[in-house]
Amino acid sequence: MFNNLLKPKTLVLLGFLIAGPKISAQELNLPVFTQYLADNNFVVSPTFAGIGDYLKIRVNGLTQWVGIKGAPDNSAFYGDFRVGNQMGVGLSLYTDSNGNTKQSGGKISYAYHLTLDEITEQYLSLGLSVNLNSFRIAIENFNTTIENPVIDPYVTDNRSTTNVNFDAGFLYRWKAFFLSFNANNILDKNFDEALRVLEPNLLLNVQLYSGYTFGTNKKYGVEYEPSIFYQLFASDGRSATDLNFKIRKFMRNDNYFWGGISYRFLNDQLFTPLNIGPMLGVSKDWFYFAYAYQFTTNDLAGYNSGTHSVTIGINLLRNISNCPCTRSRSKY
Repeated sequence: MFNNLLKPKTLVLLGFLIAGPKISAQELNLPVFTQYLADNNFVVSPTFAGIGDYLKIRVNGLTQWVGIKGAPDNSAFYGDFRVGNQMGVGLSLYTDSNGNTKQSGGKISYAYHLTLDEITEQYLSLGLSVNLNSFRIAIENFNTTIENPVIDPYVTDNRSTTNVNFDAGFLYRWKAFFLSFNANNILDKNFDEALRVLEPNLLLNVQLYSGYTFGTNKKYGVEYEPSIFYQLFASDGRSATDLNFKIRKFMRNDNYFWGGISYRFLNDQLFTPLNIGPMLGVSKDWFYFAYAYQFTTNDLAGYNSGTHSVTIGINLLRNISNCPCTRSRSKY
């Protein structure tokens, strides 16, 4: 293992793995990539829990940088539904691997939805999540080499930690416009200094997600949805932005298919994108499917064939709310 880490090409790849904006410790945030664009805004914030007419379940699989050994892989489950007319609850579970680091965890979320003004269709949602994250180093994958006949005894025991944290946010909706603010991992991390001296204990990251849906609501109509997603990491000031655009085409019985594109960049490198990702999906009766592909545009492009994300979902137990604050304005 250790002699491979000394190779120049490997060191370059490790540099990108460490420095990339969504590749830092999983505890900083569940990786959103384009999962939230698969008609599943609950990925971004607990404030979206319970908005809509269904118990919504989504299962997502993401494989990043296909072709690079040990590149990140993530599997996640999302489910949210309405309780009564003004409350929503949700559950997120995930497993993640990145080289020899393994993580798993989940979130339990609660949202309360308020009507600010029914005539002008203004609504406010407040949300809170409790997070549990488990992190470990897969020392079972370590091995000796001729150059390194002995594994460093510092990493021969069980390197694992479990942490609890909180997210909180609000969501403002005005007709077809929405603006979501979310603070993830509000508490500083408390860990053994002798165990992980190089890891930041400040895990807070802030997210803004906003968009507008317009188009015709007539039968077999078309909807357009431009949106923007911004994320700032408090530990080192890194920030990144997604610029997104989606189109939905409706068919009979409110079935629809959609397509879109996402453009991700670091905020100090507007015209040097990290990824450009086309997307497509379909909703047919109770079944939902979406696929997203991201082209890598940085120096890793020569070593991989891109990132693939698949979302499979079901919509169950349709029950229209008596409160407009939990109804989805979009036709779907």
